[in-house]
Amino acid sequence: MKKQRICIVGDGLSGLMTALALNKLEGWEVHLISKKNKLLKDKRTTAVSASNFDFLNSVVRKLDKKLFWASNKINLFYETKDQNMNFLNFNEDKKNLMYIFENDKVKVKLLKEIKKQKIKTLKKNINNLKDLSGYDLKILCLGRSSKIYQNIIDKRSLDKDYKEIAITGYVKHSIKNLNTAQYFLKDGPLAILPFSKNSFSFVWSVNKNFPKKGISAVVKSKICEVLKTKNIKISNQQSYPLTLNLKRTYYKKDILILGEGLHTVHPVAGQGFNLVLRDINKLQEILKYYTGLGMSLKSCPALEDFTTNRKAENIITGIGIDLTHNFFKQNKLLDPLKETILKNVSKNNTLKKISKFISNQGLSI
Repeated sequence: MKKQRICIVGDGLSGLMTALALNKLEGWEVHLISKKNKLLKDKRTTAVSASNFDFLNSVVRKLDKKLFWASNKINLFYETKDQNMNFLNFNEDKKNLMYIFENDKVKVKLLKEIKKQKIKTLKKNINNLKDLSGYDLKILCLGRSSKIYQNIIDKRSLDKDYKEIAITGYVKHSIKNLNTAQYFLKDGPLAILPFSKNSFSFVWSVNKNFPKKGISAVVKSKICEVLKTKNIKISNQQSYPLTLNLKRTYYKKDILILGEGLHTVHPVAGQGFNLVLRDINKLQEILKYYTGLGMSLKSCPALEDFTTNRKAENIITGIGIDLTHNFFKQNKLLDPLKETILKNVSKNNTLKKISKFISNQGLSI
């Protein structure tokens, strides 16, 4: 049987992982297409769940575990009038809850793996879908705002402008035994993500009208206040707007959208790339099934099956994250009630187990 051809457009983390995952399938020839111009470096970190880390291990041969900082403790805090109340802790003695990595370093590893597996790479600017003729399956991993998507999707996407920005950066510190943490502050949620013994990244989501003058000093002061320290050094500080976008249409004919183009969610729960990896995992599983039956893409409902399997979880997760974000937003009338609710959360072991399972495995719908 003649090999079917797949092209993945986009060489970000989503595109690279898709290319490597689908290259493991028999009967397919994978091509990776990226822009001619050099891409900007991604000086951010990403956290993946334990199950998604296992998937990474299954896709990338001899994955360098030194690139990942394992975390077996996650602490959640809520800012009250008097303190940052520690309302929920996740602790594991014998296994890890998540793995944090620097995007740039892992991307270098994935690119090396692309070369090792001899996946054909093409430098080409894709302006319209006609540039992708000759492939049996076209997968677009072009980020959240590509105009090409307009030729595939309808207008029924779930969209929301949070009118917020995420301020991110790296921090050098000398704090002992710093754990992964999420602080729900009055100004907005602040995530602390350690990726080495003396370094962590942060994501602070604030109103887009947050004072820009002296913002570096404000960020440093807030982090020092929260972590009760004085000696930190911030680098690679940047910001980007926050939106919610959950597409209802995943594909058109033989063209599929993956990555942030399919779902963009608020970073408060750290689920963005985890959803992407679950999508890739499911796509690999479905294509493997139909390939094993000797069926071509044109004669099987692979993309329809993928949509059926993944859309419900992606939408429910995105809406759930949105509701969580809204719950923690400052509200003078409801804040006293929140404190009472959160004090009871820490005592509810069943809720704790459910939250841990969903964070790791997803909804498994």
